[in-house]
Amino acid sequence: MKTALLLWIGLIAAAKAKVVLPPILASDMVLQQQTEVAIWGWADPTEKITVTASWENRVVSVTGAADATWKIRLRTPKSGGPYSIAIKGNNTVLLTNILIGEVWVCSGQSNMALTAAGGVKDARAELPTAYNPNIRLFRMGRRAAATPQDNVGGNWAVCDSVSLKRFSAVGYFFGKKLQTTLGVPIGLIDMSWGGSKMDTWLPESLVNLYPETRHSGRTMVKTPWAPNIPGVLYNGMVAPITSFAIAGVIWYQGESNRHYAPAYAQLTRLLVESWRSVWQNDFPFYSVQLAPYRYGGTFETALIRENQAKAMAIPKTGMIVTTDLVDNLDDIHPVYKKEVGNRLANWALAETYQQRIDPYKSPQYRSMLIAGNRIRLMFDHAPNGLMAKTEPITEFEIAGADRVFRKAQARIDQHTVEVWADGVEKPLAVRFAFRDAPEPNLFSQEGLPVIPFRTDNWALGLDRQGND
Repeated sequence: MKTALLLWIGLIAAAKAKVVLPPILASDMVLQQQTEVAIWGWADPTEKITVTASWENRVVSVTGAADATWKIRLRTPKSGGPYSIAIKGNNTVLLTNILIGEVWVCSGQSNMALTAAGGVKDARAELPTAYNPNIRLFRMGRRAAATPQDNVGGNWAVCDSVSLKRFSAVGYFFGKKLQTTLGVPIGLIDMSWGGSKMDTWLPESLVNLYPETRHSGRTMVKTPWAPNIPGVLYNGMVAPITSFAIAGVIWYQGESNRHYAPAYAQLTRLLVESWRSVWQNDFPFYSVQLAPYRYGGTFETALIRENQAKAMAIPKTGMIVTTDLVDNLDDIHPVYKKEVGNRLANWALAETYQQRIDPYKSPQYRSMLIAGNRIRLMFDHAPNGLMAKTEPITEFEIAGADRVFRKAQARIDQHTVEVWADGVEKPLAVRFAFRDAPEPNLFSQEGLPVIPFRTDNWALGLDRQGND
């Protein structure tokens, strides 16, 4: 009888659920420094869970909820490590080799997702010397879902030639510069999906909030390589990690939103504000303007770029320009990403970490003055003036009342540019690099390309048709 009772007790104990953690919480991870981080998972309802972090001398306990979930919060110290975390319930989970530092999400579509294995030449050149124990990489599994999920696949790894080979090249170069400059551990989360539309990274309810964004969500082009239903990547990939504390987001996306470019600025604002809301963190958001590529369209790409620039009006955002970082205008994936990552890192170093970085902002059109048959253009973020890397200055067009743009001549006068064209006696508007695949040669004296722009707001023929 005693033997049978002991066997029954043993079976009951074995049947108890084990403490389980999501993959984002694992050995080799980086936790955000000097903040409150969440540790969470699943266990038996009413099971007592204790959590002990090696950087503090206390035990935190919690009881599992009725839905088998649990969560506690820990205060992290200044950057350092390695540390460990022990989680005990019916079983014990020990997380080791944990670093405390700065954690960034790297998100978007294929130009963010592109890796050394996928053809990025400067990332491939990094592989032999890639080992850096102070950089940790989390490569998230791709998942689309109809409803918000609480888990997503992926794994943390120390940066080396194996883990870097299939990790975002832009994200890696961004993180490498941060780590080298700040001297703290860096954690990078590669949350990207080639061909993805911004609409899919937002909650569906927000996409449907405004007529323009609703039209974008309903007219997404169907492709075999990425979902085209609003909200599904937010549900499958964003929602599961919103309890994981981060420093900020870098974003490279937009090619797949050319189907309805006028909505892009509003979608960006919704994305930034909604992600900040669910993370409960007003984190910085730095993006990459689309690189030149021969799409064969009219003004769709130019309007995406224009909307990307407009989105810089959102607080704590920034945008880098890549018109000079393309080796082949017939390849939508420029194969060099180091300078892209470095320019993003410069924004973060200057704006987020208050480092003295000069320059990091591209010159941006501010205003114009019409004088006879010429227009003079004024710019911000060109403290030492402008320069043309070759002659003549390219990519300027000018138009009068007929709204017909003609190729223009241009002349730099220190901080301003004077533009004119034969046959345009009374000019009204100027456009610069306002097309799919521009090849501009106008830069700040510090070497950053001028942001493409137009001075007019004339219709481009891309307004939506029908009612939504």
